[in-house]
Amino acid sequence: MDQTQSTQTTPKKAAPWPTLTGCLIAVFMQMVDGTIITTALPTITKDLKASPQSQLLFISAYALTFACTLLTAARLGERLGRRTTFLTSLLIFTTASMWCGISSTAPELIAARVLQGCAAGGMAAQTIAIVTASFPRNRHPQVFAILGAVAGFAGMVGPILGGALVAANLFGLGWQAVFFINLPLGLLAFALTFRYLHLGRPEHREPLDPAGAVLSTASLFLLLYALTDIQQNGWQSEPFALMAAASACSTVFFVQQRRQTRRARNPLLRFDLFADRRFAIGSILVTVFFGLFTAFVFAISITLQDELHFSPWKTGLLMTPFALGACAGALAAPFSVRRWGVRTMTVGITGYGLCVAVGAAYLDMTDGDVSIPLVIGPVFLAGFCIGLFCVPLQPIMLSGLAQRQMDAASGLLPTIEQIGNALGLALLSAVFFRAHTIAGSVTMFAAIAAVALGLGVLTLFLPEPDRS
Repeated sequence: MDQTQSTQTTPKKAAPWPTLTGCLIAVFMQMVDGTIITTALPTITKDLKASPQSQLLFISAYALTFACTLLTAARLGERLGRRTTFLTSLLIFTTASMWCGISSTAPELIAARVLQGCAAGGMAAQTIAIVTASFPRNRHPQVFAILGAVAGFAGMVGPILGGALVAANLFGLGWQAVFFINLPLGLLAFALTFRYLHLGRPEHREPLDPAGAVLSTASLFLLLYALTDIQQNGWQSEPFALMAAASACSTVFFVQQRRQTRRARNPLLRFDLFADRRFAIGSILVTVFFGLFTAFVFAISITLQDELHFSPWKTGLLMTPFALGACAGALAAPFSVRRWGVRTMTVGITGYGLCVAVGAAYLDMTDGDVSIPLVIGPVFLAGFCIGLFCVPLQPIMLSGLAQRQMDAASGLLPTIEQIGNALGLALLSAVFFRAHTIAGSVTMFAAIAAVALGLGVLTLFLPEPDRS
């Protein structure tokens, strides 16, 4: 069935910019909750008497459930309506954030993070479809750039915000504030989207494809759980068995989705998206970059607090130039893309890789004796380069897709991003977490730099976008 039949329509009195504002707040909360906890981890671990395994699950439980629910949530949005699914998920996310804040044990916090991740997936799977239905096609590059900038900024500002909230100890809340901050934000986002988001139910409601939903969820869960187990316990036999099971489930899922496509049904996974070269190459870039950045943020937090004994506030303060640089890079990116095309992304990710490599060398030479005034400039430059790379990534990746393909991309693109998050945290930091030493951190940052330089090479294969 043609995808246009399931696309939702926008009434004449739609208000796209207030709708976008509500979606941006939701995107900010989704992304910031993946990283805001990093600078609060030592305090949370001590307060809840959590084990090292629980410490990792505070982060990975959110990322794992976020990734596993996206494809199914996108189909629920097509069937039940984007507005209904988005608002329901937003309410659940806000409630789960409150539950996180009042948790008194590590298992309770992990359970709350699982619910929070599921709700975040429900929101994220609707965002692209809502935006493309709310704005005319000629506005899409501008809106996608704004979405990308907010998502990137949220990921970067998360550790700073977390450190500031823990240090400020507002109303005596301590680490609970990193979750309670979602309450006013969630209520504001709900008010805006409830009032201004006017998408109705789809005219043609596609079946849920329960077999595809079960297979995709099982495949992602087995893979990501195996990677988390490797991160916690090393390379043992159990995670390899889980990865073999994940491969088997994935194979069955792809065969089942191919059969759905041949039967002219609407599969969860639209293979025709990857026929577009920008989307295919962009998918690789997104997966690797999100993994790279998640590992970088987490490694920075642990290195500064556990090895260099920085306070959460001092950690956030050191990362402030990075966030400011990213904002500057985000502002410069659209002009740079119009002038130099995808080479902007090449320069951005390559510059970031070189900055991280210099940082690793400096950490090794000084044996952790870091001079904050000396590193402010390179930290700002690294953030600037990240802004140049990540802001154009999503607009360029989606620029070749037809309108009928955007609903499918709404669930698939955030799935790719969250798989990258989980892969990066599990793979790039596996050795790091077992060697809480300066040498372990140097190795970690050197690996991040090498992967970033590899991404720079891959950007050279991206087709040039329309620079208008």
